[in-house]
Amino acid sequence: MSFQINNLNLPTICQVVHSLHIGGAELLVTELSRALRDRFRFVFACLDGDGPLADQLRGEGHIVEVLNRRAGVDWHCGRRLVRFFREHNVAAVHAHQYTPFFYSLLARGFGRQPPIVFTEHGRQHPDHPRLKRIVCNRLLLRSHDRVIAVGEAVRSALIANEGIPASRIEVLFNGVRLEPYRAAANDPALRVAVRREVGLSESDFVVIQVARLNELKDHATAARAIARTTRQAANIRWLVVGDGEQRAALEAAVRDNGISNVTRLLGTRRDVPRLLAAADVCLLSSISEGIPLTLIEAMAARLPVVSTDVGGVAEVVVPEITGRLAPAGDDARLAEHLIQFDADRAFAARLGRNGAARAEDLFSFERMADGYAALFDEIVTQHQDSHQLAVATSRLQPTPPLAPALAGGKRT
Repeated sequence: MSFQINNLNLPTICQVVHSLHIGGAELLVTELSRALRDRFRFVFACLDGDGPLADQLRGEGHIVEVLNRRAGVDWHCGRRLVRFFREHNVAAVHAHQYTPFFYSLLARGFGRQPPIVFTEHGRQHPDHPRLKRIVCNRLLLRSHDRVIAVGEAVRSALIANEGIPASRIEVLFNGVRLEPYRAAANDPALRVAVRREVGLSESDFVVIQVARLNELKDHATAARAIARTTRQAANIRWLVVGDGEQRAALEAAVRDNGISNVTRLLGTRRDVPRLLAAADVCLLSSISEGIPLTLIEAMAARLPVVSTDVGGVAEVVVPEITGRLAPAGDDARLAEHLIQFDADRAFAARLGRNGAARAEDLFSFERMADGYAALFDEIVTQHQDSHQLAVATSRLQPTPPLAPALAGGKRT
């Protein structure tokens, strides 16, 4: 616990999340906290569970609390979060996704409590307005709170469906540490070695999909697209990286589409840069996205992208410049794009190089971390200044006269 003890003098930021299982937002939270630990002390409140990233953070000396939220509006969870804020002298809260934001608002109540930064990473599908949430947001959001959308599509959804004024929402793109992907892509020997490890030849056209096995990622559409592609590109191979509750459904889709011989289900992997270096194109078939980190990683690895055009994907992928897009669920169009990239490898490589430059310009981890650091500094300073002003003002107020009973009797 030496790390935490040595940093008790730093402002404490509480990261409020659903859990610390492996996912895009969770990895971002973990890496952001590591990158800024010389400027802030981070503690973590997980509403629903911990996960492998929680184990890593505890091992590094961070405090991680699991609140075990119950179904419905769990008022006890809100009270536990209040105690956690007070116990660790939290200077600001960083809530990721709407439910952690709601419980952060609930915990703060109406007393002097820390300002909240709410980062919305993506939206559920289908996405529609909810009157109770709109009213809650307008009542409980305070002047020092900040709302961050990871892209313009997410910002638009917060305005339309959460009723948050446009003037309150800032866009700060998600960022990725690009160097591991650049380095892997620059190593031809690594490409050969990884292909050999997973049973691929140099002549194979390798499509990689990195995403948790969740219904929002719609791997069934990807399986149909791969099946269509095999009719004109017999050398295609599909690497699927990730795991989740849809594993059995994906296995059935692979079997039903007759693509078992071209598919490799690799599960959860910690060597994604190596795997991307062995691929020729990145595929994403989601029906809902924010700013998908997996596409930024693929672009950093100089891979062209074929993706469904949902959420903030078009803010990452520029059609005909860094990749090609298709409507959600359109396996025929996805297959068409894959076949064209296989047929014109030089064109695909050019789009991959363009993607690497775009990732560097807009989606570096350093750019994102600097943005959050400036934001935390600003809101912590503003909150401290306003509190000091309130204390000073209260001391200048004249002392009210004692009530007669307290002054020793009735006035005459």
